[in-house]
Amino acid sequence: MNKSGEIRVLSLGLIRDGDGSANAKGERIFVSEGYDPVKQETFYRALGGGVEFGETSRLALEREFQEEIQADLTNIRYLGCIENLFTFNGRQGHEIIQLYQCDFAEPKFYQLESLVFSESETHKHRALWIEISRFKSRELRLVPEVFFEYL
Repeated sequence: MNKSGEIRVLSLGLIRDGDGSANAKGERIFVSEGYDPVKQETFYRALGGGVEFGETSRLALEREFQEEIQADLTNIRYLGCIENLFTFNGRQGHEIIQLYQCDFAEPKFYQLESLVFSESETHKHRALWIEISRFKSRELRLVPEVFFEYL
């Protein structure tokens, strides 16, 4: 999270698996799991990260996936821009999200159930495949809410 009063620019990748038919697992998306200790609430968000000065959002997306989970992306397609106002850990946040739809270049990532990655030496996160129906039923919380428009 940035300093108070700053707007953070992010680039996130929506990665789907499944054909949308009534197969055994259904359609899934690859997300990162987060936890807000103040709200005592678990939430999920597409993977990606901050856009650095002088870097395009597309290059930031590719860099973040490489840094966080050593994954290359393919079929990258821009979906849109989302403005997200939220509260996390008791602090107000403001993000501008450049959202892309993409695929993993390596099939092995579609076989994973979950993986643990580090954004820094002290912050470990879990990324995992979750069925879209679990978000639509509100069993699990996907953020930001407007993300549903792209599913």
